[in-house]
Amino acid sequence: MDGLSDLAFFSLLVRHGNLSATARELGVTPPAVSTRLANLERRLGVRLLNRTTRRVSVTHEGEIYLAGGGRILAELEALERSVSSTRAEPRGLLRLNATFGFGRAHIVPAVSDFVRQYPEVEVQMQLTDRPINLLDERYDVGVRFGEMPDARLTARKLASNRRLLCASPAYLRTYGEPRAPADLTRHRCIVVREDNVAYGTWHLQSGQRSETVKARGALSANDGQSALQWALDGHGIVMRSEWETAAYLRGGQLREVLPDWATPPADIYALYPERLNLPAKTIAFVDFLSQRLAGHLRREAGDAAW
Repeated sequence: MDGLSDLAFFSLLVRHGNLSATARELGVTPPAVSTRLANLERRLGVRLLNRTTRRVSVTHEGEIYLAGGGRILAELEALERSVSSTRAEPRGLLRLNATFGFGRAHIVPAVSDFVRQYPEVEVQMQLTDRPINLLDERYDVGVRFGEMPDARLTARKLASNRRLLCASPAYLRTYGEPRAPADLTRHRCIVVREDNVAYGTWHLQSGQRSETVKARGALSANDGQSALQWALDGHGIVMRSEWETAAYLRGGQLREVLPDWATPPADIYALYPERLNLPAKTIAFVDFLSQRLAGHLRREAGDAAW
């Protein structure tokens, strides 16, 4: 009875027409039902029922309370059914954020297939050149790379990913190939300004050894695909994700430099607000994206370990 609203309690009492039947359904004693009714009437300041030893009858004020309360209970039941159905069946608006390059290459086609499978879901996607605050902007899902800075969000890994140092064969024939991280300071490096990472600072590690290099060059951009195109055109060495460079490495348009040196991980994650009961639309999309990327990115990288 503790969790039963006053409206629902009163409706049940009127339907049964006596205290004993109501008490049996609630699993309490008739005096407990009588006390609950008295407390409700005291709170409202009106008499809701006229009582006899056998029956109860509804007063005028009780009729008003019952009529209005019945509508509220019906609306509440409909609301709960609607909320429950959104968890059981994906539907409604899904707000999604991703970066431009990865978003165009992988999230756009994924969304296209997702809405065919779940036609009741409406997707509103925003691609940005850098991550935005998902909570402040009220996004359901964001796709991110690398470490997750916001502990208020839940992160689910979608795929492993690493950044590679690459250059075109033409550039390497002209300027030579770096043999150690310190050699990069004498090379033309194409720098990308992303997120809040220190501009042009490249961190490399090989076993227990670690090096930090300040990359410099004539070309820099805030767009990774632009920087990658400059590397393809022979303008210098660029650091880009494996998902971006895999096809060019296989095709010979790019070559990896310093392959024994690793950069910080850039694994791909889906981020979403930390909730106990996520809507079905969010669960379905993250599951869909995880299954899709697990196979698709592995194929793009050939036999590389993702």
